[in-house]
Amino acid sequence: MKFAWLCSHESYQPEVLVDQAVRAEEAGFDMILGSDHFHPWVDDNCASGFVWSWLGAVAARTDAELATSVTCPLYHYHPALVAQAAATVDRLSGGKFVLGVGTGENINEGPMGFRFGDYRERIRRMREALEIMHRLLEGEKLDFSGDWYTTDKAKLYSPPPRKTPIWMAAGGPQSATFAGRRSDGLITSVKDPADTIERVIGPFRASAEKWGRSGTLMTTRWCVLAADESEAWEALGSMRGLRAPGRLEAVDPKVLRERADSMDRAEILGKYTLAATVEDVIEVYRPLVTEISADYVAIQIASTNPDRTLEMVEKEVLPELRALVTP
Repeated sequence: MKFAWLCSHESYQPEVLVDQAVRAEEAGFDMILGSDHFHPWVDDNCASGFVWSWLGAVAARTDAELATSVTCPLYHYHPALVAQAAATVDRLSGGKFVLGVGTGENINEGPMGFRFGDYRERIRRMREALEIMHRLLEGEKLDFSGDWYTTDKAKLYSPPPRKTPIWMAAGGPQSATFAGRRSDGLITSVKDPADTIERVIGPFRASAEKWGRSGTLMTTRWCVLAADESEAWEALGSMRGLRAPGRLEAVDPKVLRERADSMDRAEILGKYTLAATVEDVIEVYRPLVTEISADYVAIQIASTNPDRTLEMVEKEVLPELRALVTP
């Protein structure tokens, strides 16, 4: 089992996150994740750097595995362009990059004038996008004519050093089954382990086995580390719009910030897992290690002091979680 640390591009500027990635590797993390956003979730305490530039900088300063968590290859990115970006980062990282993909958020697509489709449209787009990316990453010169995308003699002339893995994010049985058939791995956020195993992980693994795919599994969980509600609200500052009403339609982070700030703080905080102590943090992630036995466990902690948090994780959390891993 390997452990990953999420660098939140909605929360910190890219130069800060390069240093954070270096520190995370020093703390013992096997993989560094970068979120991919055009707009953040609020407009006052936020950032939104271009993850692909950042990944190149991190590849130059670390030896860790790298991954996007996640990129949407459906609208403002053409899937062939995403394949080119993935191949380049895989080369720069020495063959240690994983392309994490998902079906997206309107807050990243709408600002550029794209009409964000419903689930049916997005999963159809994803089917074509995955085929294009897989075939290009395997070295093919590709002519493709689909309902959504076209390529004409497309080829990666800086190919990856291997066939770059593609993992897909899913939160329900339909997407999980789709991911098992058409991707190399699954990224899923865990609230209730038993429910996630039944509705997401089980269908994914069954589908991956049926189609002869690797079935790599990454589980993730958000955690807010704070001594009290006031500190938790400060820690969650850049992400508080994520749970505001209307986030699926929003394009303006200002709107989500105003909606979040008009709500009762306890209501917003109640949508996240809160931890006040080291022991609490360990208990947040224990089920992902002992009950699910994922290949990768991604730790995503919002706090007021990321450096101090990483020091705590290095000294007290990761050693405990690694000790729980069944040989």
